[in-house]
Amino acid sequence: MAVIIVFDIPGGTQAQYEEVTNKMTGGRAGVRSSSDWPVPGLITHCAGPTPSGWHVTDVWESKDAFQRFVEKLAPLMQEAGMPQAEPKIYEAFNVVSS
Repeated sequence: MAVIIVFDIPGGTQAQYEEVTNKMTGGRAGVRSSSDWPVPGLITHCAGPTPSGWHVTDVWESKDAFQRFVEKLAPLMQEAGMPQAEPKIYEAFNVVSS
């Protein structure tokens, strides 16, 4: 079952996000498609600034796929100095993508 992942990262910045995504892709300057992710299973991703930090919302094919991603993501976030944030995880009822 697909899951919706919501990260609100108070104090997170675009520079930290870009550092993480650059490391995640081996320096290919960010993520542009689901094939840029280090594990399969991403359906959609969006990220942007908030008044208090950084926000990311993903949809993953399953909680297990997301968990495999977190194993790659967590060390990169720590290296970039991005504040720790516990994601909220919701079961998806409907997912539409183009």
